[in-house]
Amino acid sequence: MSNQHQFKLISSHPNCEVKQHLLNEQNGLFATTAFSKGDVIIDFGSSKIVDTPNYLTVQVGEDKHIHLSPEYLQYTNHSCEPNVLFNTSTMQLECLTDIAIGDELTFFYPATEWKISQTFNCHCGQPTCVGLVQGAAELPTDILNRYKLTDFISAMAKKYNRLLLLF
Repeated sequence: MSNQHQFKLISSHPNCEVKQHLLNEQNGLFATTAFSKGDVIIDFGSSKIVDTPNYLTVQVGEDKHIHLSPEYLQYTNHSCEPNVLFNTSTMQLECLTDIAIGDELTFFYPATEWKISQTFNCHCGQPTCVGLVQGAAELPTDILNRYKLTDFISAMAKKYNRLLLLF
């Protein structure tokens, strides 16, 4: 079965589309435009601000978590070798690596989350896989140092003497 037949198109958006994997029914966000490292894919905002995290939020402060707007950005899944970062200082989805048309957009959840609402086992299959995905507060410094983190997570890590080799 070719790769394109393993997915069902859910919705189309500027520069990307939401697809559902037919085997596990998991939705993901996929590029319909090629991007280069450093590109801004899209500006984002918040449709709602809450004081406790949930699986749909991105952390922007100690007790401040946002629901992403546009809403389809919620389908950006985790990877231990991410190609995007939700930069919560500029409110832009930034490209961390070159991205080809058809690539899934993924981010490293602890890059935006100090304490994660629901830990889970990662199955990204990358050699650098962290296994149990937790918030940055629970990860060893050597793992955090591998990633570009949001300014908030970097500040929290410094506050708790946890890092950093800066990008």
